[in-house]
Amino acid sequence: MTNAVPTPVWHALSREVALACAPSGEILWADERAVRMLEAVPGAALRQLAAPGLEEKVERLLTLARDERVEGWEVVLCVGGQPRTFAFRGMPHEGHVALVGSLVPEDYAASLSQVSETLSELAALHRETERQQRELKRRADELLRLNRELEESNRGVRKLHAELDEKTESMIRTAEIKSRVVANVSHEFRTPLHSILGLARLLLNPANGTLSGEQQKQVQFIRSSAEALFELVSDLLDLSKLESGKTTLRPTRFGARDFLGALRGMMRPLLTSDSPVELRFAEPLDELTLETDEAKVSQVLRNLVSNALKFTEKGHVTVSVKAGPDDRVLFQVRDSGIGIAPEYHQHIFEEFAQVDSPLQKKVRGTGLGLSLSRRLATFLGGDLTVQSTPGHGSTFTFSLPRVHPEVAEFNVITERSQQLEPGRSPVLVLEDDRQTLFLYEKYLSRSGFQVLPVRTVDEARRTLQRVRPAAVVLDVMLEGETSWSFLSELKTNEATRDIPILVVTLMDREQKARALGADEFWLKPVAEEQLLRKLANMARAAPVKKLLIIDDDDVHRYLFRQMLSGTPYVLNEADNGPEGIRLAREQSPDLIFLDFVLPDMTAFDVLDELKVDPRTRDIPVILHTSHQLNEEERQRLAKETSTILAKHTVSREVAIARIRDALHKNLGSGAEVHRG
Repeated sequence: MTNAVPTPVWHALSREVALACAPSGEILWADERAVRMLEAVPGAALRQLAAPGLEEKVERLLTLARDERVEGWEVVLCVGGQPRTFAFRGMPHEGHVALVGSLVPEDYAASLSQVSETLSELAALHRETERQQRELKRRADELLRLNRELEESNRGVRKLHAELDEKTESMIRTAEIKSRVVANVSHEFRTPLHSILGLARLLLNPANGTLSGEQQKQVQFIRSSAEALFELVSDLLDLSKLESGKTTLRPTRFGARDFLGALRGMMRPLLTSDSPVELRFAEPLDELTLETDEAKVSQVLRNLVSNALKFTEKGHVTVSVKAGPDDRVLFQVRDSGIGIAPEYHQHIFEEFAQVDSPLQKKVRGTGLGLSLSRRLATFLGGDLTVQSTPGHGSTFTFSLPRVHPEVAEFNVITERSQQLEPGRSPVLVLEDDRQTLFLYEKYLSRSGFQVLPVRTVDEARRTLQRVRPAAVVLDVMLEGETSWSFLSELKTNEATRDIPILVVTLMDREQKARALGADEFWLKPVAEEQLLRKLANMARAAPVKKLLIIDDDDVHRYLFRQMLSGTPYVLNEADNGPEGIRLAREQSPDLIFLDFVLPDMTAFDVLDELKVDPRTRDIPVILHTSHQLNEEERQRLAKETSTILAKHTVSREVAIARIRDALHKNLGSGAEVHRG
């Protein structure tokens, strides 16, 4: 609604709350007292403010006040979680409903007595107040003098704060502009650099014509310079991504031995056959398995090895890996090069920093390799350190967790989801971005829900085989696949079509999502309150149901328990008719599974006992049996039960479908006979 709802002229009494509602019951406007007492906010439904079980009276009030003036309509609403009675009057107002409610005192007589006592006390308090006011005036004069002095000091402090804020904002803007410029320029540089490198390779290829020795030397200089510039551009782009938080973690599981073998193959071409430097790769003593971003680990080590080869004129560069403390892995790159003086150990990790030495001037590095490597190490949850002495080489140690913290946290959530927690409604979340999954876990775990996280459609299908969630949160755009077909599959499958599905994604494809059956569609990012409110409504639409099975067959009761494992149904059991009737009267189950043949009474006897008792008369009954019913028995049972199931045809899917149908069926509509 675009226009503000006008305030009714009779709303302003101090003990009253004022509301304006749409004919549908949606709150359009609420005064300050209504917001404070009732937590009434525009957009919510008025019936949500009612005490449990009294929602229909609120609906009736809206219906009457929509067409005519209503006076003295008492409604019980929740104030701070406690039911309180309000006397409402309402009337139609410009196509809406205007309501004013007065809080009814719980004990009116006691209130009058309190008023009388209060008036007596007020006289005494008035005298004391006058005395206190004189004292307050004296103190106020003293405070006024102190305030003048403080105001002068505050003006100076505020001026300093303003200058600091201005400088902070300027620095933030400068950093943002730098990141954007670096990213844009880096991308723009890559295209011409690719062309220069490609043309240089063509010119150096004898198949495209013969160059003189001097020409080959010149083209080789062009190629070397272009490669150096390309390396600089790539490093700048990686740094820009790390600074802006746009770097993506792509974890995989890999072994350290195979990883070093692949790294050896990539780095060996950097040395010629007659090089005075030997590149060594030490075999790990133990087989170490890592679960982190293999590409970024490789990038760090490539930078370290390349850097070591540049500053080692002769001798060796050795790469090794070993297990470290606290489930960490230590990669080390040792060289016999020129070494680094202690005062430069931190300086070398700064951007564009270089140590002044004859060899440094000769190789002319970009000054970004070590800075980028340390940032990547930090991104992977690790660190990068150096030990070095001038003239005795350097040792760079890259330490990182064997399992990336983000992956470890996700594994904990996944393991926890294997066991359903009593009292928590399970919510299946199909989302490939771990950070988003962590947010969902944080939001939902403290609000009575249990997150069942999955990152692929196949994982989601496997989870649905063991658990029936109260709702599904679904991202349709996953890495390497979409889940449109999975959404359609859920909504066309009889066993899952009534599970509420909330689609949350980056692409505005609401029309398609709704067409495939989505119950709600939102664009990322999702606010915590919005998500919790919607899921709470969805979960209430599919509450946990209590079931009772009356069957003397231990094996069949066991099979039935297994079939309902992971569903929102709580199953109680009885192995004879009298015990089943007692449990039905005491626990009031939502549905009863009844065996036709019991040791002490027949199904007809149990049904008769249930029907004569008003506590159990309306409980739907599903008859399951392996007994061959004659036509007379079948016709009678069809009138008194919801469904007749043959035991040999009962499966998890059939059981859940028949339970759902029985719970939603009108008891007067007759019985359905299922023969399998």
